[in-house]
Amino acid sequence: MRVLIVGSGGREHALAWAISASPLVDALFCAPGNAGIAEEAECVSIAATDIRGLVGFCRGEGIDFVVVGSETPLVLGLVDALEAEGIAAFGPSAAAAALEGSKAFAKDLCTRARIPTAAYGRFRDPAAAKAFIATRGTPIVVKADGLAAGKGVTIAGDLGAAYRAVDAALVESRFGAAGREIVVEDFLAGEETSFFALVDGKDALPLATAQDYKRVGEGDTGPNTGGMGALSPTTRLDPALEGIVMERIVLPAIAAMGREGRPFKGVLYAGLMVTEAGPQLLEFNTRFGDPECQVLMMRLMSDLLPALIAARDGVLKTVDLRWHAEAALCVVMAGRGYPDEPHRGGEIRGLDTAGSDPKVKIFHAGTRRDNNRLIADGGRVLGVTALGGDLAAARDRAYAAIDGIDWPEGFCRRDIGGRGP
Repeated sequence: MRVLIVGSGGREHALAWAISASPLVDALFCAPGNAGIAEEAECVSIAATDIRGLVGFCRGEGIDFVVVGSETPLVLGLVDALEAEGIAAFGPSAAAAALEGSKAFAKDLCTRARIPTAAYGRFRDPAAAKAFIATRGTPIVVKADGLAAGKGVTIAGDLGAAYRAVDAALVESRFGAAGREIVVEDFLAGEETSFFALVDGKDALPLATAQDYKRVGEGDTGPNTGGMGALSPTTRLDPALEGIVMERIVLPAIAAMGREGRPFKGVLYAGLMVTEAGPQLLEFNTRFGDPECQVLMMRLMSDLLPALIAARDGVLKTVDLRWHAEAALCVVMAGRGYPDEPHRGGEIRGLDTAGSDPKVKIFHAGTRRDNNRLIADGGRVLGVTALGGDLAAARDRAYAAIDGIDWPEGFCRRDIGGRGP
């Protein structure tokens, strides 16, 4: 098969790494890719949002199957455009990707499907939003409705911070079109974790459990980011709790999307808060998480590609995935200044030595080549990922590899996996 992966981050590098090992693959491409992905696939200079360009490339190269890694092309309708041309693609339609593309839509769906989630309101008027906040109290969460690259969520500890978050979206237009409407919801206390399932429109296949670290600073301090690290498995989700999540959240969402004429196929990510009252939904995403994808791909023993094809074809019941018993841990290295204004352009050295351990894989998220020099070219730049007999062993391997990387302009959290998973 001739396969195209769409995207350029650490998630897409992990997918390329896994898919490149499939005996079904004759040729693997990635658009636009990065310096690390270029070691697994042929990178082509087409933006992930260039729908026409991607469809034209697939026609010209005889692509058999497309894996859409990132959320923006899904919301823009890339899968719809490919399928209309007879090109098989993994991922939801634009109508189904609204589960991630609009937090207001997702919250309303939860109400209709009786999926447990925080009480909320949706607003376009700042005065109305502030009045709602005053009645609910703090802490409280303010979210831009649309895609904001992981930067549209504020957990406000006091009224002043909440009101500033409202103004940032609705008055200052800091998030552009994504912030024209906001969702304000009650703060949920508990343990946060991630739940992933492959979905074929009717059935769902849970993947291994994972947990990510959103805050930029150690001890879960500072602003939210796209993710500073991840681990798998997590003890926050035991088999009994996984069953509850499937019964109360995942399957009701799939059924509701079908009833509304938006059948969902692809990866459904449920961001969860495990509270005293049970798991409650924080958000839906419609693709693999990043950096959770990195730890999942490290633990996956089965061939990923047939599972993705089965999800697209509606025959997921035929799939049985197997996972390594070992734990996996990913530490993200980012440019100093991330998530606001990350330093770009610094040279990264020492990756060959740092990644020489066969239990370590360094996934690239924001890199480019300048002749023979590897250059940092993003906010999150590397995902140093390791396997180990237990979480502590995986953690030790990952940080030992980081210590061998020469990148003065980069930083990472030093506490990923340091507390109980």
